[in-house]
Amino acid sequence: MESKKEIYRPHAYQQYATDFILTHPISAVILFLGAGKTVITLTAIERLMYDSFDVSKVLIVAPLRVAKVTWKDEITKWQHLQHLTYAVAVGSVKERMAALRQQADITIINRENLQWLIEKSRMPFDYDMVVLDELSSFKSWQSKRFRAFLKVRPKVRRIVGLTGTPAPNSLMDLFAEFKCLDMGERLGRFITQYRSTYFMPDKTNGQVVYSYKPLPGAADAIYEKISDITISMKAMDHLKMPELISNRYPVYMDEDESNKYETMKKDLILPYQDEDDITAANAASLSGKLCQMANGAVYADNGDVVRIHDKKLDALEDLIEAAQQPMLVCYWYQHDLSRIEERLQQLKVAYSRISTEASIRNWNDGKYQVGLIHPASAGHGLNLQKGGNIIVWFALNWSLELYEQTNARIWRQGQKASTVVVQHIITAGTIDERIMKALEKKERTQTALIDAVKAELEG
Repeated sequence: MESKKEIYRPHAYQQYATDFILTHPISAVILFLGAGKTVITLTAIERLMYDSFDVSKVLIVAPLRVAKVTWKDEITKWQHLQHLTYAVAVGSVKERMAALRQQADITIINRENLQWLIEKSRMPFDYDMVVLDELSSFKSWQSKRFRAFLKVRPKVRRIVGLTGTPAPNSLMDLFAEFKCLDMGERLGRFITQYRSTYFMPDKTNGQVVYSYKPLPGAADAIYEKISDITISMKAMDHLKMPELISNRYPVYMDEDESNKYETMKKDLILPYQDEDDITAANAASLSGKLCQMANGAVYADNGDVVRIHDKKLDALEDLIEAAQQPMLVCYWYQHDLSRIEERLQQLKVAYSRISTEASIRNWNDGKYQVGLIHPASAGHGLNLQKGGNIIVWFALNWSLELYEQTNARIWRQGQKASTVVVQHIITAGTIDERIMKALEKKERTQTALIDAVKAELEG
């Protein structure tokens, strides 16, 4: 039996964003995570297709899980979208071709298969509107998907770029993202032109430039260039969001465990067995090893998992007992997952990895006490707010984008709880503390970009 469709009652900012897409053939919609970018865009598509007859065929390019679940869920959820037909072109070549042949109003494809669609499917690229969700997936001007898309970009009359994190790490990322939208009209057609206009060499070795930094005033100049096609609002400015509570749960290694950590940090090597050690080749490798050790285990050179401590597992057990309600737990390394699963089995806790369509639905239906999630696969677009309001970071990583995107799976519109709790298990005296500080510091740069092109609502 088909569930009853819901009536869409947009917030003022959602209506504003939809109208922006309708009146701007090129639009970058930068909205705070959880603000409803999907239904905003689908509402615009429905009106362009069935009211003004301005478009006839739409392609949506999204991360895999978002392509498989989120867009079709939103299309089938809302009453005003009932006219839209859709096809999801993911999976095997046979499955993708079957979807393309449906000639639906909306074709949804995962970003990894965009190049295949353009260069290998042998199907005409006759989409008059394209939605790039997530726009930051096109930040590399050297990537195959970027180059493939530019081949067909002139055929597209309307384009929408959606993101919550337009430049998560660098203003340099904006070049490729906005070239996908306006073919280089605002920030230049070539990366060399963009770099020479807005940046200066930072780290160099003779004639070799390893990194660039913005020239004085460059950020404001870039924001001004893109402001006419960009809408940016923080949902918290226009929507009553749940209170976000961020806590640190420190754990402490004993003397022997700390000595192993310091040995690794100082010598880049930790003796393990007669012929196998744990070594770090460089600073990046050392960072990874120290992160693993802070979590409680580390890979040896021969692939063995060497246990260092169980302090984070004990803390997680305490948090589960104290909460007595569902929680998402973020892991990073495979041995994190294995050790967490082992502990949850001992505790006889109902849990699952949140990695499939079925597990997402089961989580939202309240069937798990613990949902295990990897930030790299929990990113853009997954709606997990119905299953709980607590997220625990068992393992931290350096990516601000993954950190914010994962938190936004539950701290978003539709969260019924009045508060969302983000709990960080931090091993004292380790790299955990530095990562936490770096994530907090980077947030200011991203906020500056979002604020710079912020839309002003009248009334």
